[in-house]
Amino acid sequence: MERDGEQLSARPALESEGLRFLHVTVGSLLATYGWYIVFSCILLYVIFQKLSTRLRALRQRQLDRAAAAVEPDVVVKRQEALVAARLKMQEELNAQVEKHKEKLRQLEEEKRRQKIEMWESMQEGKSYKGNARKPQQEEDSPGPSTSIGIPKRKPDRKPLRGGGYNPLSGEGGGTCSWRPGRRGPTTGG
Repeated sequence: MERDGEQLSARPALESEGLRFLHVTVGSLLATYGWYIVFSCILLYVIFQKLSTRLRALRQRQLDRAAAAVEPDVVVKRQEALVAARLKMQEELNAQVEKHKEKLRQLEEEKRRQKIEMWESMQEGKSYKGNARKPQQEEDSPGPSTSIGIPKRKPDRKPLRGGGYNPLSGEGGGTCSWRPGRRGPTTGG
């Protein structure tokens, strides 16, 4: 029995030494590399979350592919809808091209008509510039041609500045007036 008592008392001493050794070893490890361990755990957690979402998306794609392979009617309907959308877009594009071509034809016709008018006015000996721009004025005025006269200013034009503006007077400049700085030292408490 004495041996049993010694063994019992020796056992807790060994366990306490083992716990003490474990406490010292783990404590020194955490003291030295604690922050590295914390940051690596956080990094592993974030990586695990990213990978799990990607794996879920990959599984979902595989299930969708399997479902699409099983249901050919859905694939045919998608393709038909795609072809119909392409045809509609092509028809709209063709309509826009036709409108553009018609505008170009009208512009060409207008240019050709103006050239013919200029040629006819030159043959008659009139100024072709004034006649091509304003053919109705020429027809309305039966008197002599006034194309050589002095060009007139437009009456609806406003002057850029008021009549009394003088940049050298220092008045009326608005926000761009210059003022000299204060003289002497600044007053303070």
